Amino acid sequence: MSRIKPYPVSPVRPVPAAIARPEYVGRPGPRPYHGSPVQTPETIEKMRQAGRIAAQAIAETARHIAPGVTTDQLDAVAHEFICDHGAYPSCLGYRGFPKSICTSVNEVICHGIPDARPLESGDLVKIDITCFKDGVHGDNCASFGCGPLDQASADLMARTKEAMERGIRAVRPGRQISVIGRVISAYAARFGYGVVRDYTGHGVHTAFHSGFIVLHHDEPSLTTVLEPGMTFTIEPMLTLGDYRSHVWDDDWTVVTNDFSRCAQFEQTLVVTESGSEILTQP
Repeated sequence: MSRIKPYPVSPVRPVPAAIARPEYVGRPGPRPYHGSPVQTPETIEKMRQAGRIAAQAIAETARHIAPGVTTDQLDAVAHEFICDHGAYPSCLGYRGFPKSICTSVNEVICHGIPDARPLESGDLVKIDITCFKDGVHGDNCASFGCGPLDQASADLMARTKEAMERGIRAVRPGRQISVIGRVISAYAARFGYGVVRDYTGHGVHTAFHSGFIVLHHDEPSLTTVLEPGMTFTIEPMLTLGDYRSHVWDDDWTVVTNDFSRCAQFEQTLVVTESGSEILTQP
């Protein structure tokens, strides 16, 4: 397989004027969030609605993955779907990001910009979609094969999903948030996978990224206690090789240093009285 390289990026897609924008659109960056990590029932219900659109958008976009299809075409599918459902694609205009979704292929860990590169049979494709509606965000990501995957990539994809699900099952009120990374990294270690450290889960609600951090590796010093009503993402990125990375000159595209493949899965969830609820459900 050849290494992923930059391809031309098409112009920014318009969003209907009637669709509400997040506050950061047209600004260098978002305003800092100083509120509580615990959200009200009203905010959580709105997040279910935004999360549903985001999950449905991934499913719809993934249907179009095929050899010869460009990631820019996938962006067009997602953009139209999100806007047709009255939501705003949260990535578009976030710190200047030029597209509506992130498409990260093979050794690209995350934040890949959709472009004119045609997908090839055997590519491992990550689609990351966040939707903004009624003042809140719903954020999710999933990995897919473009045609048949080699066995190592197929296993990596399945086990990364399992790692995410184990992290979600570990969430309980009263536990320290470090339990999530401990469970995920222990599972990944069974297969010799790298666990990406520089890109993490995060608080999400009225803020796209609130400053609340969820690590996917074992870090005992992370002692924040989980409380009902906290909303955040769990989104492990596991690699076939070294987890260390570098960023392209576009200031977004993150690639493994050894060019080993990476898979990622992500859900937005809320801590409940007895565990957690996934908010990005179709």
